[in-house]
Amino acid sequence: MSDAKVMLTCKNVSIRYKVGDFKNIGLKEWVMRRLTGKFKVVDFWANRDVSFSINEGDMLGIIGTNGAGKSTLLKAVSGIMMPTKGRIERKGKISALLELASGFDADLTVKENAYLRGAMLGYTRDFMDKTYPYIIDFSELAEFEDRPFKQLSSGMKSRLAFAIASLVKPEILILDEVLAVGDGAFKAKSEAKMREIIKGGATTILVSHSLGQVRDMCNKILWLEKGRQIVFTDDVEGVCNCYEDYLKNRSIPPKYDPVAARARIAARAAEKAQKAAASKLVADAEKANVDNLKGVS
Repeated sequence: MSDAKVMLTCKNVSIRYKVGDFKNIGLKEWVMRRLTGKFKVVDFWANRDVSFSINEGDMLGIIGTNGAGKSTLLKAVSGIMMPTKGRIERKGKISALLELASGFDADLTVKENAYLRGAMLGYTRDFMDKTYPYIIDFSELAEFEDRPFKQLSSGMKSRLAFAIASLVKPEILILDEVLAVGDGAFKAKSEAKMREIIKGGATTILVSHSLGQVRDMCNKILWLEKGRQIVFTDDVEGVCNCYEDYLKNRSIPPKYDPVAARARIAARAAEKAQKAAASKLVADAEKANVDNLKGVS
């Protein structure tokens, strides 16, 4: 694709946290601890040299075990935090659905929280008045709208948050485990809603522990482990298979074979071309039969 269609680029992105002794102490205590070697601050790199680029209409799946640096990377991509090193280039409006159930007031009602969350996302009162019926219907909380928010289950809270957040129409959409909300039926509905947004042209990043979702929905994949990039490629199936093997035996370092990947990609392309040729033959045969029938009549 041309550069004009590149929506997001990360180039050698590294993100550092400082961890250690950050207690409130006076200057004298600080000097004494430094002199005695008791003041300790350690650099923790949540991400190291992560690079990838996605185009308009792409859906990138980010996988990795807990602590791999996935959520930290999303915060940098969405602009919540700045990378320590490297650069991030974005084109278009970004909407990030992170930590869905945060930002609500436990003592307010469901309806009041819906309006509160809408205001936090920048929606006007008029917009919320028009869309509230959709929100309450989509979240399946009509019978609870006058209940205090604290009386809802965690799944119900997430459903409300998702219903509000899914009103957005961004150019770049970032999803952090949000397709895991609610029960099986609601998960299917939330996936369908996300597909609708994606079909609208949104470039999407999905962090998920569900490899089934990644396989089914993504055309590119990024594998992170302990902050480091294992691979970024369009070989979604191959990376998911390698990741599954790694999960079975963590003592083996994560590994992805690009040579084998090229063979898999070529085989899939050949299979796709073969199916397309077969479909064309069937279509041509059906058309020929129709033409023959017309000629007989």
